[in-house]
Amino acid sequence: MTQATRAPWVFNLADATQGIARKLGEGITTRIFPGQNVMLSVVRLEPHATGIVHSHPQEQWGVLLEGECVRIQGGEERAMKAGDFWHTPGGVPHGVRAGAAGATVLDIFSPPRDEYRRPGEGFGTGA
Repeated sequence: MTQATRAPWVFNLADATQGIARKLGEGITTRIFPGQNVMLSVVRLEPHATGIVHSHPQEQWGVLLEGECVRIQGGEERAMKAGDFWHTPGGVPHGVRAGAAGATVLDIFSPPRDEYRRPGEGFGTGA
């Protein structure tokens, strides 16, 4: 099936042309897929890229799809490997630091973050 025949509600993690592009920080980009009640964010981190510790009112789940990283949350740091996932309640300070091979993370937000509904830069107004 080619992209031309793909249904408009079908997406692919590897297709960098899909989603709303956003640069979160140096070496950290994402593609946002907003829904009515949930938002997905496919985050790519270059090797050793570090996201700022920030918080926002939305609940967040993260899944490490590829690579390795250190998850920073609530003052703790935990090494993560592909397949690990985590939960971050709204308002909890958190961040991430990629390993030597970089990382790909799927973040899930509920409710959707308004500032992520358009292209831009930064971790948003809650940072």
